[in-house]
Amino acid sequence: MTALPRDLAKNPVLARWITVHPDGTIGVRVGKVELGQGILTALAQLAADELDVTLAQIRMLPANTATGPDEGYTAGSMSIVDSGPALRLAAANVRALFVGAAAEKLNVDPAAITVDSGRFTAPTGATTYAELAHAVDLNIAADPGIAVKSTAAQRIAGTSVPRLDLPDKVAGRPRFIHDLRLPGQHYGRVVRPPSPGARLNAVEATALRASHIVFVRDGAFLGVIAPDEAAAVRAAETVRAAATWDERDTLPDDDDLDGYLRAGPHETVVAVDDGAGPHEGTVLSATYSRPFLAHASMAPSCGVARWSAGGVEVWTHSQGITPLRDAIATTLHLDPETVTVQHVEGAGCYGHNAADDAAFDAVLLARAVPGVPVQVMWTRQDELSWAPFGSAMTADVTATLGPNGRLTSWTYDLYSQGHTARPGYAGGVPGLLSATMLAEPAVYPPPADPPVAGGAGSLRNAIPGYDVGVRRITGHRLLAPRVRSSALRALGAHLNVFAIESFVDEAALVAGRDPLDFRLAQLADERGRRVLRAAADAAGWGTPLPDGTGRGLGYARYKERGAYCAVVADVEAEDDVRVRRLVIAVDVGRVVNPDGVRNQIEGGATQATSWTLKERVRFDRRRVTSVDWETYPILRFSEAPEIVVELVGDPDTPSTGAGEAAQGPTAAAIGNALANAIGVRVRDLPLDREAVIRAIGG
Repeated sequence: MTALPRDLAKNPVLARWITVHPDGTIGVRVGKVELGQGILTALAQLAADELDVTLAQIRMLPANTATGPDEGYTAGSMSIVDSGPALRLAAANVRALFVGAAAEKLNVDPAAITVDSGRFTAPTGATTYAELAHAVDLNIAADPGIAVKSTAAQRIAGTSVPRLDLPDKVAGRPRFIHDLRLPGQHYGRVVRPPSPGARLNAVEATALRASHIVFVRDGAFLGVIAPDEAAAVRAAETVRAAATWDERDTLPDDDDLDGYLRAGPHETVVAVDDGAGPHEGTVLSATYSRPFLAHASMAPSCGVARWSAGGVEVWTHSQGITPLRDAIATTLHLDPETVTVQHVEGAGCYGHNAADDAAFDAVLLARAVPGVPVQVMWTRQDELSWAPFGSAMTADVTATLGPNGRLTSWTYDLYSQGHTARPGYAGGVPGLLSATMLAEPAVYPPPADPPVAGGAGSLRNAIPGYDVGVRRITGHRLLAPRVRSSALRALGAHLNVFAIESFVDEAALVAGRDPLDFRLAQLADERGRRVLRAAADAAGWGTPLPDGTGRGLGYARYKERGAYCAVVADVEAEDDVRVRRLVIAVDVGRVVNPDGVRNQIEGGATQATSWTLKERVRFDRRRVTSVDWETYPILRFSEAPEIVVELVGDPDTPSTGAGEAAQGPTAAAIGNALANAIGVRVRDLPLDREAVIRAIGG
């Protein structure tokens, strides 16, 4: 028997996905959320095709725990993979039900009905979705036996329709959660401890004498509420000055992250063990690393909440509205059914940032003023010091280069903190910052990792896609982390692909082989070979470069089962390291929106360039010190490289995600291009001027 797609099986009632309105518009709800990646546009295209309506008739509604399907997290480049099949089948079911209703109304067999632009036509007449809206009950379970359209029959999917969310953003109309203004809304601010290890001694509450200010304290959680934002900011500064704390050193040595990550204790996971390797040949070894990375979104996190006798309403830019709902309920001993969470877009999201924390802050403050909606916005300093970071990582690679010039053994040991501490991830533990500061504090989970079979965390993309002979690949996850870390775009793939592809280039140099030829000789996957050749051809691989400029290659298949991506970078390294051009070839299978895929690849490559060249969280033994754009620099517009994207996927293969495919290959291509330019290998990120000087001198 045909089974429902996973997300539709979890949410089989059609009315949770689709509503047909009497005016002919069709409301579509999914559990995945718009984070700027354009997925709601792509999903609208899929729905419109299956319903045989125009895209203008589709209304993509915000994800909401009370009215829409639960699709977990919007993460891992899985939105089109998970939500696409579910929505297509739900829409095909709705179309079939309306065809049946039209056939009954027009007194014909359903096979006699044709549907175009929302109009049902038969020899006896015609009708529309609008006219039939009252006659079709969608509160029924989806039928897995209903057929969805073939790729050839799709008319809207596969085309570059304009993004549905961009007109508001381009015109500056209110769309982000920071713009949300509910009737009677007040503004809150939370006063953070001066450092992660600080303990509250006392706070002089009489410092706040204004009658319009509400002061909230629950354990070490301190906050204020005011009728306007400026008053809330002033009140928060007053509380900050009135609070005294005991501080202590809790953070590791910023200059010895390698030693910190290796010290343990560890959870050790062996991803691959092929047994003993050969000893004949040249043994090569190297170590690669990256520091902690911040999300560094353009806008700081924000949340809005309203507490009432009937329950709690929350507006958030979280990636997981249902897990957040459950975490709030667990922490505050509420029935989850009394907590409603709705998604509102935020300006920048690259994994588990502080969106969930800001939402919970708003809930805690709203609890003190029932019936009043309260908005909490974090400061830039809070965002860059208290939000979860992407973990620092260090990787040891040892391999044997056989007499035939091929790799015959590969040993890889990775040291990292965990990459996932999302609300509800580790056995239902809340994972909310302020929950740890309450008088009855919740347990704050140590960052964990998805299992290897689920895409892994630290070990994501730690398995080379090449034939490297016998392999042993091991992850060592730190069990007592001293820095807050969680999911950042691509998780471990950024460092792992950088390390693997850098080492492959180093091996090619020892073997006296061209890096492209060396890869192709040990890559059997034809789709991988195709993206490598496509990127190389488009970049002019092998053509001369100006003095001081190098060209490098990076390749990976994301999570070993997702999108294929190859990147060729041209890097200038004279007075500084500058990426001049990135040529990228990707295979994401069936492309729903070509322009959307290009946007995602370009965005991922730009961010990866910033990580690779510039970004590093800095701290002393007590506090994070990189708390603004001066101390945590990111790539500037003037430094952004030219990016060319080639789509080489086969429309008859299943779609894969695009958002995280470019992170690792871009870092690797830049690293290899830099080595090609200066003749020295730099193995520790970021690849800035100081790192180059250290490598040359070391």
